[in-house]
Amino acid sequence: MSPSARHGRLWLPPLLAGAALLALWCAAIAVFRIPKYLLPSPTDILQALWRERAALFPAALRTGGSALAGFSAAVVGGAVVALTLASSRRVKAALLPWVLMLQMVPVVVLVPIFVIWWGAGLPSILAIAFVISFFPVVANTTLGLVSTDRGLLELFTVLQARKAQEILFLRLPYALPYFLSGVKIAATLAPIGAISGEFLAGTTPDSLGYLLLIYRSDPGKMPEVFAIALVTCVLGFIFVGAVQWLSWLLLRHWHESARSGE
Repeated sequence: MSPSARHGRLWLPPLLAGAALLALWCAAIAVFRIPKYLLPSPTDILQALWRERAALFPAALRTGGSALAGFSAAVVGGAVVALTLASSRRVKAALLPWVLMLQMVPVVVLVPIFVIWWGAGLPSILAIAFVISFFPVVANTTLGLVSTDRGLLELFTVLQARKAQEILFLRLPYALPYFLSGVKIAATLAPIGAISGEFLAGTTPDSLGYLLLIYRSDPGKMPEVFAIALVTCVLGFIFVGAVQWLSWLLLRHWHESARSGE
């Protein structure tokens, strides 16, 4: 199959599904006469996006920067914690419940704690983006590190490889696809964490969360609220696309998931 045909097979189904959803959306508004302040049409949202572009574009850049900072810290911190958890069964049994507890605490509970510790603004926003993005990296990377093929582990034992060699040349390469899968999930969550932090703990006027606070107070600004949701989705796609490209770059020569185009 040619590359163009393969790309067409990948893109055609989501495009058709999106067109069908948009048609149903417009039909529901027309049939049930839903007012704009409850559910704006796709045209209203695009018009609001264009009308507010002078505010939305710099706000998206600022929110994207916060998301990237929190996401990067979560990737590094999650990898370190995963290596620690995978170092021994006793360490994993002792620390994993506390990692799970951090993930289980709702963000609305963590926000006032972070604000008390670091104040309203960027530090608290970054902390929220970090917490939301952290767990998928830890969970997936730990799974990859502890799922290394037992036959290969026994081979390294027979060859009298040191523990550092086992980790560097066997466990880490084996866990790389798991790690990248966790990073991809974290990439979808990072913009959500950043905008949630700006909405709940931010004080900066040029951010998507701050604009959301302004728009939601005016019923006539519902299309602008949906425009912010659309911009946040675009940020998420950019993050995921970057991780997907990195995953292909690192795995294309040896792992089936990248070679098969999945």
